[in-house]
Amino acid sequence: MKQFEARLAWQRGAQSFADQRYSRAHEWIFDGGLRVPASSSPLSVPAPMSDPAAIDPEEALVAAASSCHMLFFLSIAAQRGFVVDDYRDHALGYMEKNEEGNISMTKIALRPVITFALTPPTAAELAAIHHAAHAKCYIANSIKADVVVEAPH
Repeated sequence: MKQFEARLAWQRGAQSFADQRYSRAHEWIFDGGLRVPASSSPLSVPAPMSDPAAIDPEEALVAAASSCHMLFFLSIAAQRGFVVDDYRDHALGYMEKNEEGNISMTKIALRPVITFALTPPTAAELAAIHHAAHAKCYIANSIKADVVVEAPH
């Protein structure tokens, strides 16, 4: 078993609380010392009680799925003899009611644009690399949302 850690820090300060008009801004602290400003999404809690410039949990989930897929994609491509020069993704997460009627991240669409050096994979080889990366991605294996690769828009 492997264990991963993240710390979180929030303080009320002098803000009121019971009226729900407190700041949702907080900080994520990671083991390497990185500190990331975080907040609820302004789509959930309007500014100024949220910080639109900070990362929110929904964005973090989408980014984690995208990053996990990319890391496995790069490894598998290298194993299969393909050289990736550039990998960019504009991933989108979709929140809506699920079958149980709860608001949920129901779909994460990955839309990678990949540049290869030398000979690129065929469409079938590219699809196979994406399929293998998806099957190995810890994040995709851990969530209920469908994680799909789409053509970039």
